[in-house]
Amino acid sequence: MAEKSILARSIKQILLAGVSSAMIASPTLYAQSVERDNVEQTAAETTTNTEQPERIQVTGSRIRTDSFASATPIDLISIEEAEAQGITTLGELLRTSTVAAGSSQITSALSVGYVTSGGAGAETVSMRGLGANRTLVLLNGRRAGPAGTRGQVSAFDMNALPISAIQRVEVLKDGASSLYGSDAVAGVINIITKKGDDKSVTVDLSQPFESGGEKQRVNISIGESFDRGSIRVVADYNVQQELQRGDRDYFGCSERLLYNEDGSRADPIDPRTGDYHCADTSYGMFMGATGAGNMPTGVRGAYDYDGFLGANGYDSINDTATAPGDLRTPEGWYPVGYNKETDGLYNLNHPFRDLESMVPETRVASLFVQGDYTFNDRITGYAEFLYSGRDTETHGYRQFWTADLGGYVDANLFDGWSGDAVLQPVHLTDHYGSDTSVDYTRGVLGLEGDIGFWHWDVSYQHSYNKGEYKNKVIYADSWIMAQEHLANGTTCSGEVTEISGKTCVDVPIGSPELLYGNPSADVRDFLFGSETGETIYKQQTLEAYITGDLFALPAGMVSTAVGVSFQRDELDDTPGLHSRTGNSWGLSSAGRTAGSQNTRAIFGEVKVPVLAGAFLAERIDFTGSFRWTDVSTYGSDTTFKVGLNWEVTDDFRIRASRGTSFRSPALYELYLAGQTGFGGQLSVDPCYNWSDEFDAGNISQTIADNCAADGIPASYGQAGTSSSSALLVTSGGEGNLQAETSVAEGLGFVWTSPEDTLAISVDYYDVDISNQVRNLGGASIVNACYRSDDFPNDPLCNLFTRRDGTNGDYGIDQVNGGYVNVATEATRGVDFNITYQDDFDFGTLRVSLEHTAQIDHTYQLFADSEVDQYIDEIGYPKHVGNLSATWSREDWSLTWTTRYVGKTNDYEYYGDTNETTYRGEPVTFVADTPRVFYHTLSGNYDFGSGLNMTLGVANVFDKEPPQVSPSYVRAVGNSTLYSQYDNLGRRLFANLTYNF
Repeated sequence: MAEKSILARSIKQILLAGVSSAMIASPTLYAQSVERDNVEQTAAETTTNTEQPERIQVTGSRIRTDSFASATPIDLISIEEAEAQGITTLGELLRTSTVAAGSSQITSALSVGYVTSGGAGAETVSMRGLGANRTLVLLNGRRAGPAGTRGQVSAFDMNALPISAIQRVEVLKDGASSLYGSDAVAGVINIITKKGDDKSVTVDLSQPFESGGEKQRVNISIGESFDRGSIRVVADYNVQQELQRGDRDYFGCSERLLYNEDGSRADPIDPRTGDYHCADTSYGMFMGATGAGNMPTGVRGAYDYDGFLGANGYDSINDTATAPGDLRTPEGWYPVGYNKETDGLYNLNHPFRDLESMVPETRVASLFVQGDYTFNDRITGYAEFLYSGRDTETHGYRQFWTADLGGYVDANLFDGWSGDAVLQPVHLTDHYGSDTSVDYTRGVLGLEGDIGFWHWDVSYQHSYNKGEYKNKVIYADSWIMAQEHLANGTTCSGEVTEISGKTCVDVPIGSPELLYGNPSADVRDFLFGSETGETIYKQQTLEAYITGDLFALPAGMVSTAVGVSFQRDELDDTPGLHSRTGNSWGLSSAGRTAGSQNTRAIFGEVKVPVLAGAFLAERIDFTGSFRWTDVSTYGSDTTFKVGLNWEVTDDFRIRASRGTSFRSPALYELYLAGQTGFGGQLSVDPCYNWSDEFDAGNISQTIADNCAADGIPASYGQAGTSSSSALLVTSGGEGNLQAETSVAEGLGFVWTSPEDTLAISVDYYDVDISNQVRNLGGASIVNACYRSDDFPNDPLCNLFTRRDGTNGDYGIDQVNGGYVNVATEATRGVDFNITYQDDFDFGTLRVSLEHTAQIDHTYQLFADSEVDQYIDEIGYPKHVGNLSATWSREDWSLTWTTRYVGKTNDYEYYGDTNETTYRGEPVTFVADTPRVFYHTLSGNYDFGSGLNMTLGVANVFDKEPPQVSPSYVRAVGNSTLYSQYDNLGRRLFANLTYNF
C-alpha cells in the first residue's frame, strides 16, 4: 500500500508539470519519479533541517528544486514511445509531438528537389511552425551546435544523435530566451541521454509491405559504473533505403484532377491507356506560328516515340502542311496540347519520373560517449563526445531549354524543320541530384560541485561540422555555346569552354533523343558534370552558473541561479566552382558565405514562494528571470520572463507566464553572398502565356486579371515573343537587418482526480514575433504580387522589374530577394493533455491524449501588407493530436497509437473558391485535405534472460497521402507533399534487444 501511494503521488507530480503520457509510459521514469518523491520535503521541514533535500533541475529553469512541478508546460517523450511506434530516428520521434505536428517540418524527403536549410538529407524541428532557427536544441542541458551543408545551416540536424542513446526528450513549450539565449524563441528541446550500468545490443527493422523505403538499424550500448564515476558508450548504424517515386502508385503521374459541374472528372483521356491523362513534367517542342497556317494557338510538337499516334491514324504536323509557309518537320512529329482532345495525346509519362527520390538513401554511423568522475565529495567532472557521419544521395530529373536565345528560335535553324514558325525545344535529363556527406563532432568538458548548499556548474562545449555536397550540374558555358552554334547555323571547330574547359561538341538541339533525355556519350560529357561545395560550422560555448537558496520566507526558501555565457559561432560555406562562377545552368549561383559572431550573456533567475498551506493556496510560487545579451554582429538587448505557479488544492493548479525574447540575425542571414540565378520565365512569371494558362486551369482568375491590368498582352509567351531569363538576386542583410523581438504568454491549469488515476492539463499559448527575418525568393515575390488582392500596391510588387515590351518582351527583368525584416508573425492556440491509468484484474490500462488546437498563425509581410492567416491551410491544420492506449500484463504489453491531422485547404489563395476553367469550360479543382488518421499497433514481450522484442504494424490501414490537384498544391503525382502525411504506406517493424 505504501509503495502504491508513493507511485500515485509521483504520477501526480509528473502530471502537475504538464508532461505528456509518454513520461508515464516508462518504467525507468517511474523509478526516477518515485525517488524524487521520496526526497521531497515541506518548506517548514526544510527550514528546520541542517541538511538540504536532494535537488533536481528540469528544462525551463536553472534553479535546482525538490519539486518536479513547473510554471511552464513541459512534455516528456520517452524512448519507449518510439519503440512502440517503430520510430528509429530522433527527428521522426519529435515530429509526433503536437508542438511540431501543427506545421510542416523539414525532413530528408522534403529536401529532395528543394533547397532547404541544412542541405539535402537534413532533418530539423520547428516548434509552433516558427522555424528551426527559433527552436533551441540542448543535449543534456547544453547547446548542440548546428549541423548540415550549404550557407543556410543554422540548426541542429536530428540525424546526428542516435535515438538509441536517448533516455527521454524534454520539450519546453514556451519561449525561454531569458534563460537559454536568443534562439529559444519558440521553445526548447532538451535531449537527455541514458545513464546506468545496462548493456544491450539492439536491432531495428522496418519493412514496408511494398518495396522501397526499408530501414535497418543496429546498436550497441554499454554502460558501466565505478566507485567514483561511470561511462557509457553507444555505437549506432542506421540505414534508410531509398523510396523511389515509382515504388508507390500514389506518386504516379500527375493528373490534373479537375471535375465538371456534375461531379464527373474533367481530365482529358489518354487513348494509350484509356485513363486520365498524365500531366507531369513537359518536354518536346513548344511552338508558335509567325505565318504558318497549320499551327493552332498553343500547339506543341510531340515526337511519336512509341509509334502509337502513327499507328492509330492521327494527323502528323506534315499531314496538315498545305501552304508554302506552313510548318514542316522530320517524320514522326505530331501536334498536341492545343485543346482537350490533343492534351490527352501529349505523352508525359516519362521513365525518369519513376526514378526520382521520394525518400533519399541515407546512412548514418554514430558514436556517443559520456562519462563522469567524482574527484571528491564536492567536485565531479563530466564529459561527452559525439561523432556522426551521414551520407545522403538523391536522384531527380529536370528540364533545360534554349532560354539563352530568348526561348524561341527560328524553326528553319533546326535540321529537317522549315516554315514560318518559331520553336523552343524543352529537353529532359536525369542528370539532377546530389551526394551529401556530413561529419559532425561535438565535445563537452565540465565540472560541477557544491559550496555549502549552493551548486555550481562550469562547462565548455565545442561542435565542429564539416559537410560536402556534390551536385550534378549542367555547364552553362557548354549549353550557351551549343545554343550559339544553333543560332548561327555553325558547327564546332575546336572551341573550349571558358569555365568547364570542355572541347565543343555539336549538340543536336531539338533532336528526339536529346529531348527524351538520351544524349550520346560525347554530348553528355560536354553538357553535364558535377561540383563539390564545402560547409564548415564551428560553435564554442563556455558557460558557468551557480544556484542555491538565498533566505527563508514563511512559505519556503527563496532560490536563485545566476550565470554567465560566452559563445562563438563561425560559418564558412564555399559552393562548388560552377555555382560560384554562375556556370551551373538553370540553378542559382552562390558566392562564399563566411562570417563569425561572438555572444556574451549574463543571466539570472529567482523563485519566490509567496504562500503555502493557505485556503485555496496550497502553494503559490513566483518565478522571474532576466538575460542581458551582447552580440558582436548586432548589439545588446535584455529579455525577461515572469511566471506564476498557483497550487490551488492538492488536485488543481494554475500556471501562467509572460516573457520577452530577441533573436539576432543568424550568420547566413547576415553574410549570405550575393547569389544570382537565371530563372526561366516559365518558372518565375505567372503572367507568361497567362491567357492560355488560365484556359488550361493552371492559374487563378485573380492572377489573370492582375496580369491583364498590368498591361501584359494575352499573346505574351506565345509565338514571336521573347522570353529571356530573369535575373534573380538573393543576398544577406548585413548592415540592414535588425534583431527579431518577441513576446510569449501562457496560461494553463492542471487537474488530477483524487484517486490519482486521471489527469487533465490545458495550456493556452500566444507568441508574437516582430521584425522577423525572412528570405524572399524570386518566384515567390512575383507570384505573391500577382496573387494579391491589393495589386499593384502590394509592397512585393516593388521588388522586381519588368521589361517594356520591346520586340514583344514583357518578361521579368530582375527580382531583388534576400533576407529582410518583415513586420510580424504570431501564433496562438491551446494544448490539451489527458492521461488515465489504473490497475485491473486483467492488467494495467493506460490511455493518453495529446491534442493541440491552433487558433491563429498569422504572418504580415510589411506593416501595410495584408495579414495572412495560415491556420487551416495545408501544412497548418487547426487540430493535431496523438491518442495512445497500452494494456500490459506481466511480461506482455499491447499498444495502439492513433495520430490525427485536421482537415485543411488552400482555397484562400484562389479567391476562396475551387472554381476555375479548363479549355474554356467551368471546372473545379481540389486544394483541400480531409481529416487523416494514422494507426499503429504493436506488442512487446519480455522473454526473460535479457531478451526483449517489440513487433508492430505502422499505418495499419495503409492510408495514402491526400490527393490534390498539383497545379494548386505542392504535390508529387497527386499526393500532398507535407511532413504530416505518411508517404511510406503500411509497414511491419520489429525491435529486438538483448540485455547482457
